[in-house]
Amino acid sequence: MTDKTKLRRDYSFGRLSRSDLDASPLVQFSRWFAEAEKAGLVDVSAMALATSSKEGKPTVRIVLLKHFDESGFCWYTDYESTKGSQLAANNLCEVLFYWKELDRQVRISGKVNKTSDEESDFYFSERPLESRAATIASKQSQPIESRPVLENRYKVAIASEGGLERPRRWGGYRLMPDQYEFWQGREARLHDRFHYNYAEGEWSILRLQP
Repeated sequence: MTDKTKLRRDYSFGRLSRSDLDASPLVQFSRWFAEAEKAGLVDVSAMALATSSKEGKPTVRIVLLKHFDESGFCWYTDYESTKGSQLAANNLCEVLFYWKELDRQVRISGKVNKTSDEESDFYFSERPLESRAATIASKQSQPIESRPVLENRYKVAIASEGGLERPRRWGGYRLMPDQYEFWQGREARLHDRFHYNYAEGEWSILRLQP
């Protein structure tokens, strides 16, 4: 057995009180996101995305949040990837932001829908040439014979004279939250946790035990 029980640290960056919270979880998230950006953290927009198959088998991976507003939280990927297949079978998911330097986590869960073709086309057109070529060359999550095969596909795509249009298998997803949880690490593991739940047209807030 590899014993890691001595790997521990205390959480002392800050605290979170009920009076600190905005009535809107979106406003509260925006505040924390802006503070993480101001702190100069690397990959502020990185979030763990948890999905599951219709049989309930879970998978999780890191994706990048691209934009968010009152309509939801958006990211882009291959619709035929593992996450795409699972979201097609079960459109409930959760994302997790972890900003270690601030001792903060935010969990957001709800239903997911695809973004419109117009939104996906616009975002794809704004991506760097290399990213567009990589999307065309790679069918995410599918087996491939070798790295050279993948690199050759990329070279063909980037050299295309016909332009790099968005593949129909690729586009955006929008998570429409019905629950948020804000976690602020505290000393002695007495963390601050607040849960937002949306029901009957309004958000309620509960403090949870750590």
